Amino acid sequence: MTAEIISGNEIAAQMREEMKKEVAELKEKGVTPGLAVVLVGEDPASQVYVKNKVKTCGELGITSFEYRKPMDWPEEELLKLIDELNKDPKVNGILVQLPLPKHINEEKVLYAIDAEKDVDGFHPVNVGRLMIGDAKYLPCTPHGCIEVLKRAGVETSGAEVVVVGRSNIVGKPVAMMLVQKAAGANATVTICHTRTKDMEFHTKRADILIAAVGVPEVIKGSMLKPGAVVLDVGVNRIPNPDPNAEKKTKLVGDVEFASAKEVASKITPVPGGLGPMTITMLMKNTITAAKVHAGIE
Repeated sequence: MTAEIISGNEIAAQMREEMKKEVAELKEKGVTPGLAVVLVGEDPASQVYVKNKVKTCGELGITSFEYRKPMDWPEEELLKLIDELNKDPKVNGILVQLPLPKHINEEKVLYAIDAEKDVDGFHPVNVGRLMIGDAKYLPCTPHGCIEVLKRAGVETSGAEVVVVGRSNIVGKPVAMMLVQKAAGANATVTICHTRTKDMEFHTKRADILIAAVGVPEVIKGSMLKPGAVVLDVGVNRIPNPDPNAEKKTKLVGDVEFASAKEVASKITPVPGGLGPMTITMLMKNTITAAKVHAGIE
C-alpha cells in the first residue's frame, strides 16, 4: 500500500478561490478586509513570510498595511504602533511577525493586540475561547490541519488522534480543536512530547497522527498503524544527502516520508502539505474579522 498524497497546495488554491468571491461580495456591501503586517528586523525567513502574506492579500482583494522596522526599533514604539492599529477602523487584523528581536518582549506584544483583531489566534482571550469551544479566530496552522482533514474526507469523530508536539502554536491548539464536541472534531486525543516514555506505543495506536515536534524525520514508518492518516507540520532544513545535488540543503518534515508513505493511507508531504494552509487560514481569519467588525456575523 502506498499512501494517497494530500496536497496542501491544491486545498489552499481551492480555498483561496472561494475567498476571492467572499471578498468581492463583502466589497459590494462596502466592506474591504484589511490586514496589518509588522516586521521588526531582517530575519530572512520572516521576510519571505511577510512578502508571501502581502502578496496573498493582493491576490484575494484584501488591503494590506505593511510596516517594516529596523532590528533596533524600540519596544515602546512597536507597542505604540499596535495601539494605533487597534484603533484604526480600516485594519481588521494585526499580525506581528515572530520571532522578534531579543530586546522586545513577545508576550507583551501579543497581549497588546486587540483580541478582536488577533487573526493569529494567539491572544489569551482567543486561546480561552478555543478552550471552551467558542472560538472566533483559530490559530492558523492548527486550523489548516483541521481543514485538510475535512477536505481530504477524513472522519475525526471517534478517531484515535496522536499529536506529537506540545507547542502553544500547533500541538496544544490542534489537540484542543479535535477534542471539542463539534463537527470535524469529537476525537480521542493523546499528546506526546520529548518526555513521553514510549512514543511508539502511542503512535502505533493513532488513526490520525499529527507531527509537530520540530525534529527532522523523527517519526518512522515502523512507528505507524497501518492505514493511519499522517499530517506532517514539521519544516526542517537538513544537509542534502545527495552530494551531486545543486542545492546543499533540503526541506524535510518531522515524518520520514519514504517509509511512512508505505504504511499510511493518506499523508501530507513537506514541502507542499500544511505549509500553504497557514497563510490561507490567516486570510480566512482576516475575512472573518472584517465581517465581525461590520456586524455581518
